[in-house]
Amino acid sequence: MAVDTSQEYNEVIAVCKSLFLKKTKDYGTAWRILRSSSITDQIFIKAQRIRTLEEKKVSKVGEDITSEYIGIVNYCVIAMLQLELTESDPNEMDVQLVEGLFDKRVNETKELMFAKNHDYGEAWRDMRISSLTDLILMKILRVKQIEDNLGQTVVSEGVKANYQDMLNYSVFALIKLGVK
Repeated sequence: MAVDTSQEYNEVIAVCKSLFLKKTKDYGTAWRILRSSSITDQIFIKAQRIRTLEEKKVSKVGEDITSEYIGIVNYCVIAMLQLELTESDPNEMDVQLVEGLFDKRVNETKELMFAKNHDYGEAWRDMRISSLTDLILMKILRVKQIEDNLGQTVVSEGVKANYQDMLNYSVFALIKLGVK
């Protein structure tokens, strides 16, 4: 059976996007009020919860690892949108506009994934989901450090590249978890 990473990626993103747009219809774009550091902290909380669930094997609030990875994908999109939107952009945006912005960020991130997959040979397929969780946590800590340094880096890639990596690691985990 041939593996079609592009199709699997699209199926996972369709699940994430559907939830994102439903929440946009329910809540509007209330996330526009969030500062970058708050978004990073939300991603951290979700990744830390995944790690705790991986270690304890029991959830006391009913939400599973899958929903947390979906949340990370969507918060990473929000983070990238907030990086490009300015204070002069409206806080409340139309659902169709948000959908187009979502698609643009995800398509860029998917292209990055394919470039890296070319170089790494889809090594993620042989990784444990727990390793993907740890990589997300490491990337979050990097972003927090860059934020604490007011965006100044010496040799590091910027925060957007880290959000893209976290999004892709989450998609990989969701593919491995069988989300469609």
